[in-house]
Amino acid sequence: MAALQKVRNAGPIVVGALFLGLIGFIATDWTRVVEVFSMSSHNIVGTINGKDIDLMEFNNKVDEYTNVIKTSNGLTNLTDEQMQSIRDQVWQTFVETELIASETNELGLTVTDRELQQILIKGEHPMLLQTPFRNQQGQFDYTMLKQTLEQCQEILTTPEASADLVEEANSLTQWWKFIEKNLRHTLLAEKYQSLLVSTILSNPVAAQQNFDARTNEKTLLMAALPFSSIMDGEITVTDKDLKAKYAELKNLFEAPAETRSIKYIDIAVKASKEDEAELNKQMAEYAKQLTDGVAPAKVIREARSLVPYYTLPISKKALPTDIANQVDTMKVGQQVGPYYNNMDNTMNIIRLISSKTMPDSIQYRVIGIPGMDMTLAEKSADSIMNAIKAGAPFDTIAKKYNQNGEKVWLASSQYEGMSIDETNKKFIEALSSASAGSLQKLVLDNQSVLVINVLETRNPISKYDLAVVKVAMDFSKQTYDKAFSNFSSFLAGKDAEAIDTLAAKAGYRILERDNISNAEHTIGGVSSTRDVMRWIFNEDTKVGDVSPLYECGNNDHLMCVILTDIAPKGYLSWEQEDVKRFLTEEVIKDKKTAMLQEKMASAKSFAEVAKLAGAVTDTLRRVTFNQPVFVSKTGYSEPAISGNSCNEAKDAFKSGVRGNGAVYAYQVLATDKQEAKFDQKVEQGMLKQTALRSINSFQNDLYRKANVEDKRYLFY
Repeated sequence: MAALQKVRNAGPIVVGALFLGLIGFIATDWTRVVEVFSMSSHNIVGTINGKDIDLMEFNNKVDEYTNVIKTSNGLTNLTDEQMQSIRDQVWQTFVETELIASETNELGLTVTDRELQQILIKGEHPMLLQTPFRNQQGQFDYTMLKQTLEQCQEILTTPEASADLVEEANSLTQWWKFIEKNLRHTLLAEKYQSLLVSTILSNPVAAQQNFDARTNEKTLLMAALPFSSIMDGEITVTDKDLKAKYAELKNLFEAPAETRSIKYIDIAVKASKEDEAELNKQMAEYAKQLTDGVAPAKVIREARSLVPYYTLPISKKALPTDIANQVDTMKVGQQVGPYYNNMDNTMNIIRLISSKTMPDSIQYRVIGIPGMDMTLAEKSADSIMNAIKAGAPFDTIAKKYNQNGEKVWLASSQYEGMSIDETNKKFIEALSSASAGSLQKLVLDNQSVLVINVLETRNPISKYDLAVVKVAMDFSKQTYDKAFSNFSSFLAGKDAEAIDTLAAKAGYRILERDNISNAEHTIGGVSSTRDVMRWIFNEDTKVGDVSPLYECGNNDHLMCVILTDIAPKGYLSWEQEDVKRFLTEEVIKDKKTAMLQEKMASAKSFAEVAKLAGAVTDTLRRVTFNQPVFVSKTGYSEPAISGNSCNEAKDAFKSGVRGNGAVYAYQVLATDKQEAKFDQKVEQGMLKQTALRSINSFQNDLYRKANVEDKRYLFY
């Protein structure tokens, strides 16, 4: 169906728009704000507002969205990473929808069918503008949508409709139902946000203040004593200092859910010297075979090269980087390697068989004559060519054969790097060797005869017939078994303290990871660590426990974990490493501020400050209240300067202003006003947008109140 193809063509755009519904409504890190639960609830994937999310219900939503992705992009399978991303998005949508529903149900807010219909007819909502149902002006076309859905319904109710057509009609129907459902959720969220925004009102006084804050400018002489002028080592930080700063900034360390910290050993199993020697021996044999003239395709197939042999010349952009970087400097007949490439851990051989200049893009049109009788088909093709050469319009003749003869572009990227059968190879070779304006007949064995008109060729580039043997430097089973045995022997009978003490001596490196949430999917970026995550967050796992030995990654990693801390819901401890590090930096900055302010206090004028040891000076122009000024001499944006100077008169002097990167002094050189006309409606509109952004502060409260529990780690 043409409509389904439109969806697929717009796939990346459409998929990106599917979850616009509640955009900005949920804090971006909320999926990390989770709690850990018992392994006993095997059919509950999470809880939101006291409502359990059943695993089957969640999987149904995942399947629904997966089908939408496949339909939108014409895919049959998705990678593990894509599926994990889908599950994350579905979970976030579950949370967002439930948070909204809990509020709107109490308020009596709904989106009626009539409202939804009006939105569709009006066609201005951003979600609709991301769908393929748009007219030539790019506007959403409700009539086009309606006709398409009616066609789908007709197909689905026609018994004699083909299975393929029914499948496509059903896919498109389900795809639209998904879009419509998300649109309804979006509209409900927008209603709720509008209600919240309407509680914050602007007024003429605030509008005037906003205008003044934007348009009143200052020019300042600035002098700064940077914090970097005092070495951190000169500052003494005590536990008393840290506790006092923690009490001051405690709200920054609120942990709405439990997290856990670990130490772990991750062994990436690599090829041994024996493995390397064996591969070098094999590669030397492959190199000899290529030199001796053995067919490249045979050598590459037997070597199981990561780069197959392409039957068509390819450009270097279709080659791995290390191969592409060498091919331009090689001569025809030259062979390079075997050599090792540490970027992808492979051994490589390159042999340049031939090189030619070919167009990167070709515009053509074609008329196909079916080959029921190849002799007659060829005669028809000859007649067509003679007619076109005599001046007959190409598209007119094409219509006689029920074809449109449309102009089509073929780019190298459309076929390079792909497996090409003989028919397509023959067709591409015919196009690539033809000149612009040429007309040719191409006979496809016992299939059809094509009349090809090449209209234009662009961007001539070098293309290569290459034999590339690229083989991964993999470890053998013996090497893996040895690594497993050695690591297992090291761990045997050892507690956390012994592992921590003896690891380095045994050649193992202890890694650390603090504040892991159960919404994360990997440990140390290693794939297939789901079982490790389950152990970490099992309620029976205690601080100091040592995990079993896990086989992870792509069967190439061995991992053991020690649980070092459990940070319960509430506030992180001031003694936690990352918290302590942050507090230490703040205390150091406080003490440096006091020292620099005391030093600056002795100066009674700007000139005296500028003469202080370590001072840097600059002139700051167009300083306004609502835009933090960037101080290039310190490398920091400084809201404190903008805020302090906004109401100062000309020649005013102030010192001891603490900033992000220094302690500052300034003198006002001039006060100016931008040439702008006050418009109360414009200013109030700006304030409303600011209010809309500030509404996001309510979202964390909604999330906390909902007591969201994420148990997905038990299942995925």
